[in-house]
Amino acid sequence: MASLTIILFCLCLFICLVFRLSVLYALIAGLVLFIVYALRSGHSFANALKYAFFGIRDAKNVLIAFLLIGIMTALWREAGTIPTIVCYLSRLVHPSVFLLMTFILNCLISVLTGTSFGTAATMGAICSTMAASLGISPVLMGGAVLSGAFFGDRCSPVSTSALLVADLTKTSIFSNIKGMLRTALLPFFLTSLIYVAIGFKTVGGGELPDLFATFGEEFHLSLLTVIPAAVILILSLFKVNVKISMSASIISTIPICLFVQNTPIKDITQTMIFGYRADSAQIAEMLNGGGILSMINVSAIVCISAAYSGIFKKTDILVSIKKAIHKLAARSTPYIAILATSIVSAVISCNQTLAIMLTEQLCHDIEKDRNKLALALENTAVVIAPLVPWSIAGAVPLASVNAPLSSIAFAFFLYLVPLCNIFAKKDLK
Repeated sequence: MASLTIILFCLCLFICLVFRLSVLYALIAGLVLFIVYALRSGHSFANALKYAFFGIRDAKNVLIAFLLIGIMTALWREAGTIPTIVCYLSRLVHPSVFLLMTFILNCLISVLTGTSFGTAATMGAICSTMAASLGISPVLMGGAVLSGAFFGDRCSPVSTSALLVADLTKTSIFSNIKGMLRTALLPFFLTSLIYVAIGFKTVGGGELPDLFATFGEEFHLSLLTVIPAAVILILSLFKVNVKISMSASIISTIPICLFVQNTPIKDITQTMIFGYRADSAQIAEMLNGGGILSMINVSAIVCISAAYSGIFKKTDILVSIKKAIHKLAARSTPYIAILATSIVSAVISCNQTLAIMLTEQLCHDIEKDRNKLALALENTAVVIAPLVPWSIAGAVPLASVNAPLSSIAFAFFLYLVPLCNIFAKKDLK
């Protein structure tokens, strides 16, 4: 019965993939299947719903953080924070090191915003424009954007995936970030070298667009606009609670919107809810986004995935799979078992959130140290999900920068993080 339920769930995901339907349909169908499984296993309908509710309740801190992230990223656009940072950083770009700078710039923006989707839609879109101007291959450009976008998605204090991992493992996000940065050093260095080597052999021609002139039409590009980003970075260094840090950053954007960008109060409120909307079509293509409503889809995915978690804890549906994972861990290492599990979870789930939650659910018994488990999840499930061609984790960012799915092959950082950690001494028996 357990195997049949999981197969039917995979079939639902496959149907959504084939017909290009939202993964939410498959997740809702999966929730129904798992509730039916609970009923067939002797649990009452009321208890099955209670299990699902308890799972969602456990994820409440993440959902609150999602709300704050939606507001913050929208107001950073409205206040000119992101445009100003992007404009100054774009001055560092040179054709011969374009891929390297694309990777690094997307790393920086993703650390600031904590979102791979948001990074691809802002700095990624700008890099796409510059690549077209310079004659750089969109395949290579897309790979560099994807690598950089998930650098911060993995280790930013305001990253939804990092917050989710910390919440699932009951660990400190700041302790996790220390470990993530330590294990990212070698992959980052190797990725940079690869992009430098490729860049010198694929130098394009043409001129870069004047971003100051482009964004200057709609924003006052003052250094004052960088204050909201500085606030969250400084508070994060002092290990202030992430929700407090984001709230402080949000508050700091209000006077900048009002007095630097001359934004009416009613427009600020609309931006918080619906996201930033530019008047210029050119700017809109690069900058529109954020807002509470932008987090509805990912919040729904987390809620349903969390409901799964609650049901899985109270039923034996994953018992046989867990036994196989334990055998693999005994024959190799806990990290390799977690890596293998994350690959299968990412392939099946089609999204990063469920891949993380499934991997944690299946592997939390093989790694007793919560901090090591959190780091293992960050070094596997978080970066493996965007490497699956049919997963929204990689497909959406690449679509945002008009790059083909073949760009996944050039997202070197995402391969090097799990590979380098296989050989790390701490993961060896």
